[in-house]
Amino acid sequence: MSGKADPRHAGDGSTSRTRLDRGRAALGPALELVHTGRAPTRAVLTAELGVTRATAGAVAAELEALGLIRVDARPGAAAGSQGRPSHKLAVADDGPVALAAQVHADGFRAALVGLGGRIVATAPGCEVVDADPAKVLASVVTAGAELLRETGLRCVGAGLAVPSAVAEPEGLALNPLHLAWPAGAPVRDIFAEQVRAAGIDGPAFAANDVNLAALAEHRHGAGRGARDLLCVATGHRGVGGALVLDGRLHRGSSGLALEVGHLTVHPEGRPCHCGSRGCLDVETDPLAFLTEAGREPGPEVSLLQQSIDLIRHHYDDPAVRTAAEAIVDRLGLGLAGLVNILNPDRIILGGLHRTLLDADPARLRAVVADRSLWGQSGGVPILPCTLDHNSLVGAAELAWQPVLDDPLGALTARG
Repeated sequence: MSGKADPRHAGDGSTSRTRLDRGRAALGPALELVHTGRAPTRAVLTAELGVTRATAGAVAAELEALGLIRVDARPGAAAGSQGRPSHKLAVADDGPVALAAQVHADGFRAALVGLGGRIVATAPGCEVVDADPAKVLASVVTAGAELLRETGLRCVGAGLAVPSAVAEPEGLALNPLHLAWPAGAPVRDIFAEQVRAAGIDGPAFAANDVNLAALAEHRHGAGRGARDLLCVATGHRGVGGALVLDGRLHRGSSGLALEVGHLTVHPEGRPCHCGSRGCLDVETDPLAFLTEAGREPGPEVSLLQQSIDLIRHHYDDPAVRTAAEAIVDRLGLGLAGLVNILNPDRIILGGLHRTLLDADPARLRAVVADRSLWGQSGGVPILPCTLDHNSLVGAAELAWQPVLDDPLGALTARG
């Protein structure tokens, strides 16, 4: 597979090579199983892949030789267990990383993310977003390049999360309204150009931040194990949604699926930038909550953080509680409509919506159950997102995907 001499294979002759050739197609699936925590041991890997133990061992050994995973050949047996314990598998702590970048209304951040969704290093965030996307992306890539220099880690590629629908195949940010960027900015090409200029190896990708949050949660967080996963989140401004079907993001015909922010939940409500009124985007985001609670947003802390702090520390204030209940009712109405259309087997909520769920889970679940057909028939689990930086982790998943598809090809092609 790698073509390099490996002392572990010496003496096996053609038998070892035959096993490796037979298992080459299993490298990607095997790496994804370890990456997502679904194969903690070689025995589980063997069962999940449906191969022989010898083939699974050869596959695990090759992934270890590529520097992607660790194989513990001498794990301690559990107390009371019988027989030889299976080799333990884990992602390599010192393995390659992906450069992840996120831009939102209140700043941007860069990080290095390894396999397993593990954030290895982060750069200090910036709180000023220029109206020129090229300037912003140059700054965030420069921060990421500095992290790579400091750590000395190999980079497999770069991913960018933006608070906008990203049209495919062009990679255009169609509606980055809260960033003051021009509509249709070619963010993927700009990002890729900055990545190349910084001397960073690997391909560059860009996608909507909530799509990427859903992908990260599905692989490493609250959405793990769901077949049809709906994610709805409000970050610093606006509301986004995403759907993961059978492990893959549902992007629609041109990358624009699940613009849930423009579902009407309050017909006589606030005017929305889309031209309608009372959309989720303007009725359930942090600005809507602060306005409903009669609080004047301050410039010193992001709208999201102000809203979260208000709920966590002042929920006993009648004005705050009443505002939270109003937002929950509107959110529940929107989720009920989505349940009727999509019939997901799990819903996860991020950003302010996660905090609202934590504050009053019974109320939100009751609204969804009462207003949706499938909710009435049994209920859809509604859970909070569990990853603190899921959009960053999701951006890294974009860069990791070519490696997951073909570990040997992706890594050896770049030396």
